[in-house]
Amino acid sequence: METVNPANGTVGPVGSVGSVGTGGPDEAASADAPVRVVLVDDQQLVRAGFRMVIDSQPDLRVVAEAGDGVEALRVLARERADVVLMDVRMPRMDGLAATARLTEAPDAPRVVVLTTFDLDEYVLEAIRSGASGFLLKDAPPEEMLSAIRTVHRGDAVIAPSSTRRLLEHLVTALPEPPDGASPAHEALATLTDREREVLVLMARGRSNTEIASDLFVAEATVKTHVGRILAKLGARDRVQAVVLAYETRLVRPTA
Repeated sequence: METVNPANGTVGPVGSVGSVGTGGPDEAASADAPVRVVLVDDQQLVRAGFRMVIDSQPDLRVVAEAGDGVEALRVLARERADVVLMDVRMPRMDGLAATARLTEAPDAPRVVVLTTFDLDEYVLEAIRSGASGFLLKDAPPEEMLSAIRTVHRGDAVIAPSSTRRLLEHLVTALPEPPDGASPAHEALATLTDREREVLVLMARGRSNTEIASDLFVAEATVKTHVGRILAKLGARDRVQAVVLAYETRLVRPTA
C-alpha cells in the first residue's frame, strides 16, 4: 500500500503504506498511551469487525463509534481522538462532508476515509476535504492497522489501486496554469534546490531512509527537509505536498 509521510515517509506512485507515505516499519504510538481511534460507519457489523481487530493491538484502542457524519461530529466534540476511520457513504451526512467539518480545527484528529468504492473522485474529494488517508474496506487487516499507525505518525496513506489514476487525473484533467502564475507555483518557488529534490523523491514513493541513501545524507537531515517543505507549501501532510508536486508538473507519472 502506498503512503505519504509528512516528515518521515514515502509516496509510492503516491500511495502505499510505504509509497506515498512512510517507509519504515510500524511503531507503537506511545509506550504509555495507545492511539485513540474513533470508528464512523453506518453498518454496525463493520464497526464491530474493525473494533475487534483494532482492540487486539496493545498500541491501539477504539474509544468511540458513530453511525453517520452528524453523530460523528457530536461524538468527536466530546471525545478526544487521534485517528478517525470514516466511511464515505452514510445517511444524514456523508464521510467527506463530515471530514471537511472535522478537519477545520487546527487540532483535528487525522482522518482515514474508508470506502468500498475505488473511484478517483472519492480520492480527490477525500484529500480536498482534509483526509490524511484513503483505504478500501476490503484491505487486509494488517494494512488497516498499518494505516492507522502511519497516519498517527503524521504520514498519509492512499490505497495503491487508486494512486496511479489519481495522479493521471491530476496531470491530464486539470488545466495547466502559466509558469509561476498559481499560488501552488509561488509556494513551490520558495523551496531550495535540495528541498525540490527531496519533494520529487517523496512523490516517487521514496521513504525517508531511501531518500537519505539516494542523496548520501543522514535520515535526520531528510526529516528536516520534509518538515520545511510542508511548512513552505502550507501542506497539512505529505500527501498534500505530493499532490501539489503533480499539480504544478514538478513531477509527472512514470510510464
